[in-house]
Amino acid sequence: MTKANKFVYWTPRILTILFILFLAIFSLDVFEGNPGFWNIILGLFMHNLPSLILLIVLIIAWRRELVGAISFILAGFGLIILVGLKNNVGLLMLFLLCLMIAGPAFLIGILFFVGWKRKKK
Repeated sequence: MTKANKFVYWTPRILTILFILFLAIFSLDVFEGNPGFWNIILGLFMHNLPSLILLIVLIIAWRRELVGAISFILAGFGLIILVGLKNNVGLLMLFLLCLMIAGPAFLIGILFFVGWKRKKK
């Protein structure tokens, strides 16, 4: 395997793991206040549901890069829609939020697609 092929193979997988960890950080706000044990467990599950779904997608995409490409590009669009509907902010702030949250998903999807195209050849 050449150096370029190794880069295309490992980069989306490593970025996906980092992206999942980044999304999981947002679940730490369930510890604010004194919500009780079961509320914390439920809150952690609900907050980490996107991370768990992306983890399942990563497991599938590890061997089937096209699944990863399609899934992460769709996840990027889904995140844009969720951020756009949830936040009533200015256009510049909305763009920056989408770039920060959906940008990595698009990049990972593109890298999985490039890896799939190289493997196909």
